[in-house]
Amino acid sequence: MKAIVLEKAGGPENLHLAEVAKPSIKDNEVLVAVKAISLNPADVKPKYQDKMLNMMYGEKRPVILGWDIAGTITEVGTDVTNFKIGDKVFGMVNFPGVGNAYAEFVAAPEAHLATMPDNVSFEEAAATTLAALTALQILEGRINKGDKVLIQAGSGGVGHFAIQIAKAMGAFVNTTASAKNTAFVTSIGADNAIDYHAQKFEDVLTDIDFVLDTLGGKVLENSVKVLKEGGTLFTTLDKDLPEDANAIVADKKLSINNILVHSSAEDMNTLKGMLENGSIKPNIYKTFAFEDMAPAHTEVEKGRTVGKIIVTI
Repeated sequence: MKAIVLEKAGGPENLHLAEVAKPSIKDNEVLVAVKAISLNPADVKPKYQDKMLNMMYGEKRPVILGWDIAGTITEVGTDVTNFKIGDKVFGMVNFPGVGNAYAEFVAAPEAHLATMPDNVSFEEAAATTLAALTALQILEGRINKGDKVLIQAGSGGVGHFAIQIAKAMGAFVNTTASAKNTAFVTSIGADNAIDYHAQKFEDVLTDIDFVLDTLGGKVLENSVKVLKEGGTLFTTLDKDLPEDANAIVADKKLSINNILVHSSAEDMNTLKGMLENGSIKPNIYKTFAFEDMAPAHTEVEKGRTVGKIIVTI
């Protein structure tokens, strides 16, 4: 089969098309003929450092990056009960771990997939995986109707799903975005969009119940200032704060947490239902052909993506 492989650490130019063996499946797995792949910063950043690649993939080379897929099942393991050959499925495969998603065929545990809704394309399904799971796993069970939430970077992959999910949960949604993306974030459910070039969110927001942060650094530090007493913040990055911010956390009795998304068929089925009823809709910023994986990575690295980058096979 064809796959995009990485022989050594480096930039997008190190990604290249190769012929590799088709994976065999375990009893609890299915083999998916991949039609679409979603890219994430988690795919793109590790390739630059051997240390990071070794931590995530071991020292064996080449490696096949990626986790997010949508496609059609071609083989079914003997212990699989929820799927059959011909089913269209989507999911984030083996995260954290090795997903081997940049390939024509992917071996995926049954427990990481859901059947695709009839009303979405392979591209839309692939987009609704790691980023959507991250937003769901942070927000589910933590947001109440009427809560005032702040979604940082609302036009990004995680952010644009988080806006829609928080809105579906009945929250009042504040978000940060550039002026050119204000119309987009409000169109998907944001009640208040703050142009971070023109305003400091910490100067205009108060009494926020919940903050979802994907940026870290000063944005994380300033986010604690807008939370009400007893408020909650979740970040996808390091939650370490400087001394003055920690003083605010202690004084206001805030809960500061970080989270690492994990593969889950249960959560994928929740997203399936939200796609079916229109609660969420992925925004596909650009689509690339499989052989154009390198420029697709370059596009993600620009950090200006509105929604998701998709690669099709």
